[in-house]
Amino acid sequence: MTFESMLISTATIRRYGSVAIDDYGNPVRIWADYLTAEPCRISYPKGRQVQRGTEVVPVDAVLFMLDVDVTERDKAIVDGIEFEILFVSEPQDAVSGHHKELSLRRVIP
Repeated sequence: MTFESMLISTATIRRYGSVAIDDYGNPVRIWADYLTAEPCRISYPKGRQVQRGTEVVPVDAVLFMLDVDVTERDKAIVDGIEFEILFVSEPQDAVSGHHKELSLRRVIP
């Protein structure tokens, strides 16, 4: 069984960027789809936390993805649920980066 065969869901990664200029010459910044239909697997562990500065944030989910370009400034959407990316971990095999593990917090609308 390969790692890729365990990725049974898909995710959309959104990145904050500028797409236009307003009437005053300032960039209009919006969330736009950066990666779509990326294979992934989501897990809901209990008791995990991430420290951001002086704040300790509980982790709602962990997302396993291939070695793709994703950062803590992005957002992930899995099964129609939007998540903030708290931390990106890059486990390695014997030679190079293998996959990404994203610690997520659910965005409450």
